[in-house]
Amino acid sequence: MTDTGRTVVITGASSGFGAAAVRAFADRGDRVWGTMRDADGRNAVKKAELEAYSPRIAIAGMDVTSDASVTDGFARILAEGPVDILINNAGIMYIGMTEAYSVAQAAEQMDTNYFGAIRAMQAVLPSMRAAGSGLIVNTSSIAGRVSVPFFGTYCATKHALEAYSQSLRYEVAPFGVDIALVEPGPFPSNLLAAGKPPARSEVLDAYGELKNVPTAMVSGFADMLASDQAPDPQLVVDAYLGLADAAPGKRPTRTVVGITWGVDEVNAFTQPRQDALLKEMQLDGVLGGADA
Repeated sequence: MTDTGRTVVITGASSGFGAAAVRAFADRGDRVWGTMRDADGRNAVKKAELEAYSPRIAIAGMDVTSDASVTDGFARILAEGPVDILINNAGIMYIGMTEAYSVAQAAEQMDTNYFGAIRAMQAVLPSMRAAGSGLIVNTSSIAGRVSVPFFGTYCATKHALEAYSQSLRYEVAPFGVDIALVEPGPFPSNLLAAGKPPARSEVLDAYGELKNVPTAMVSGFADMLASDQAPDPQLVVDAYLGLADAAPGKRPTRTVVGITWGVDEVNAFTQPRQDALLKEMQLDGVLGGADA
């Protein structure tokens, strides 16, 4: 097998898109670091399975909600050499009556989905800028471009990630670093099962029968995602691979995968308007990152 010489880091590698992507990049000849929480505890079996799959795979224990854990994890990774590609895949999702989720529960999601991605990006960007190359793929969601009933706290995290990624893309483009967003629709994954019910039960009760709608909706989603009509999660992995192989500086800002809910249309309309700001703010001569 040809060694590509690329080093790829994928967060949230214990299951789902992350675990599949770790295997896929290793199959292509990349050196792959997967990260996961409790790598030597409750996820020890998953760590062992991935590392046994290929000698190109190593697992680093990392909790993206912890500054110290991210610092320590990337210190181990970077000690082996610079990172060429970072895929921020770790995420959590709660579905329910938006008002009934506590501030603490909203913060839990924000800490993983948004601040966790920032921690990882800040760990690799200095070496990428110094090298004059690099790719960061942030796994967002179609719920980061449209706001969906009962997904309010989750949508907020992905909207935040979208905004941060868009601004950062412009700023690091002059250093040869690409920032790209992958926006999956609903896919079979452990996100639904890992969710938490709203903590503010008194608010939930005030909604009467309406409080039962999210549970019914989640059940419907679960049935669809367990059926033959469910989109193949490999489509998301293929999007990661496609961005990795695309020409630097030519990668699209956003890639929608699977069920779109019209987000592809939203992006086609808004991206040219978004990128026009560079010229209107007279920044097109010093920044970059507009869609090719």
